[in-house]
Amino acid sequence: MSTHDRYTHAPESFHWQVPASGAARFSWEYEDGRERLLALYQKGKDKQWDGAKRIDWDLEVDPYDPLGTPDEALTLYGSRHWPKLTEKDKGELRRHYTSWQFSQFLHGEQGAMVCAARIVESVPDLDAKFYSATQTMDEARHAEIYSRFLHEKVGMLYPINDNLQGLLGDTLRDSRWDMPYLGMQVLIEGLALAAFGLLRDTTDKPLPKQILAYIMQDEARHVAFGRMALRDYYKELSDAELREREDFVIEGCYLMRDRLSGVEVLQNFGIPKAEAAELSEQSEFLQLFRKLLFSRIVPCVKDIGLWGERLQKAYLDMGVFEMGDANLDLLMSQDEEIAEQLDRERFATEEQARVSEVEEAIAEGAEGAQSAG
Repeated sequence: MSTHDRYTHAPESFHWQVPASGAARFSWEYEDGRERLLALYQKGKDKQWDGAKRIDWDLEVDPYDPLGTPDEALTLYGSRHWPKLTEKDKGELRRHYTSWQFSQFLHGEQGAMVCAARIVESVPDLDAKFYSATQTMDEARHAEIYSRFLHEKVGMLYPINDNLQGLLGDTLRDSRWDMPYLGMQVLIEGLALAAFGLLRDTTDKPLPKQILAYIMQDEARHVAFGRMALRDYYKELSDAELREREDFVIEGCYLMRDRLSGVEVLQNFGIPKAEAAELSEQSEFLQLFRKLLFSRIVPCVKDIGLWGERLQKAYLDMGVFEMGDANLDLLMSQDEEIAEQLDRERFATEEQARVSEVEEAIAEGAEGAQSAG
């Protein structure tokens, strides 16, 4: 069965063309490079992995409760519609929400792959080209993994959210070489990291936990790369140039806060768009979720030097200003440690299982020898 048959409603076209502008830049300086960025490039090479092998795809997933989502986290909970839902309806609702979330992750990862490739093309320094080449491979792996999870375990996909697509388009159409960094590495990836982290830390299902933890381990490097490159570059810009970038960040943050709430899911359950938006706005879980979505973006924006008065005012209005003081390095190191700890626990269990199998085989062989004697 093709992806076309798994979409809740098929996109108008299965191809999206974004007119590209800007210059492809080459560098003939092959020896000089920033030590920090080359170290990150080395780490990017060392940390490559195969999603078909590292993830245990034999784990079963209930498509009607893929993440173990509690009733309280469903937008219809407590509304006039909730008493009318059967247990089967609630299972369908969980399936649709997981499909919607992971579909946006999938589409965003394809966008990240394209943006990373654009960075290889447009960034002036070779050390940045080297690293973003490894990131392009990372993003391809992430898209592959999310696609497999949706196709094989959930069996349903949603088209890309209009506002996510709009932000991606704005990022790719801009001719300035730093904009794929800002739009993708800071805004879209920052949003995704926070969403991945919330689901990773709340799901009790082993397969999605593996997927999210391992992908977040890669994303920790990606955000570090964007911070290094933009922090250096933004020190050189004029106030007017910085203001243009801050305007882009403000608009993107409001767009993501107000429009990424899964209204499409409720519409598929027959709820009119206006009522679906109102229910999403009233949901306590979604309010908390939307606030947490900025836990990675705000400290990163502050770190790279975009912290003008207008931007600070916007974050105060969103209620996320205090997140600017979060320790981003600590969050990223925790992401890496969680993935490594998951590996240690998984492979220790598998090794113990293999030892037990060998011991049982030896014991059976010994019993067989005694019987024969």
